[in-house]
Amino acid sequence: MSSGQGQTSTRTKISEKELEKIMSQLIEQESKAKDPKKKWVTRMLRSAKMYHKMCPYYDKRTGKCFIKMGGKCERDGKFDGCPVFIEWLSKKYDELTQKGVPLPMDFQDLVLLAV
Repeated sequence: MSSGQGQTSTRTKISEKELEKIMSQLIEQESKAKDPKKKWVTRMLRSAKMYHKMCPYYDKRTGKCFIKMGGKCERDGKFDGCPVFIEWLSKKYDELTQKGVPLPMDFQDLVLLAV
């Protein structure tokens, strides 16, 4: 027989913009999890980090990037989040799926493939 007067409501109001922002973030997270290309690229990045502290396509002596065909590396060999390295992995994914070759599960297997 309580009338509910002693209870306090902890509801907060969310504006439409905040709600849309939260929903777009959730949708983006779900799409990232479901996109096989992004999954494979992140798996290759994690695998490459296990074997290499610096980018395997970075020349320490000259500071050049082998992926860019001799262009200067703006990240000084750090490949975690490097747009050039991620783009190269994305292109490799596209090449391998187009040819019907099974995708490697490890970065070293990717390097050994002659595509």
